[in-house]
Amino acid sequence: MQVYEIGRVVWTTKGEEQEAAKKEFLECIGLLEGELGDKPYFWGETLGFLVPFYSLFYVGRAAKFYAWAKRCMQKESVSKSLADQKAIYDLFLQRMKAKGIDQ
Repeated sequence: MQVYEIGRVVWTTKGEEQEAAKKEFLECIGLLEGELGDKPYFWGETLGFLVPFYSLFYVGRAAKFYAWAKRCMQKESVSKSLADQKAIYDLFLQRMKAKGIDQ
């Protein structure tokens, strides 16, 4: 299952299914962190295709992934073109609450 699909399951389910999806999501982030290693960006010295997805990840528990995201946001071209991460997170919470799914 891909990261965005797992994220959808986390946001739209409850109970055991949600907990399993959360665990799988963090495992995927761990794989991404392993690929990142000590490099400044994924797959080299330049920004990659994951940057647009930064706003969708409000993950403080994945230190390397979060540090990578912060490095990307230091580039003016990125910070000006992506939505605020916290605002996106709040919007998801509002939409889930409207659907009767409390997180």
